[in-house]
Amino acid sequence: MNRKEFFAKVGFGAATVLLPACIAGLATSCSSNNEESTTAPTTVDFIIDISTGSLATDGGFLVSKNIVVARVDATTFLAVAAACTHEGTNVNYVSASKTFHCPNHGANFSSTGNHLNGPGTGNLKQYNVSLSGNSLRIYS
Repeated sequence: MNRKEFFAKVGFGAATVLLPACIAGLATSCSSNNEESTTAPTTVDFIIDISTGSLATDGGFLVSKNIVVARVDATTFLAVAAACTHEGTNVNYVSASKTFHCPNHGANFSSTGNHLNGPGTGNLKQYNVSLSGNSLRIYS
């Protein structure tokens, strides 16, 4: 066997092994609506101390347990699923407009998680909040 024949056989063998994986990857990346499944947390019940950190000031937000929690003002807090309905990137809170924005592809959501514009069509799941002193409860 000469060098040319050797490389031809090795190349064919590699192609035989890799081809099924390549085809599977193409099939899963080409959906009709380009939306990834983003499952919002369902059973939610936790408490955050708002006396320190990003929730200590108006306009601050954080992501905890796959939920974005944002402080609008001293008594108003918002909580929605963190994963954008387009491709699952965590959304950010925009205090000037009281909306949520996906930095990946530009989707925008209202303060209640309703899809406003940009890629994707689904809404972000909204969660209940209850403030008691410096303890903020987020629950479903």
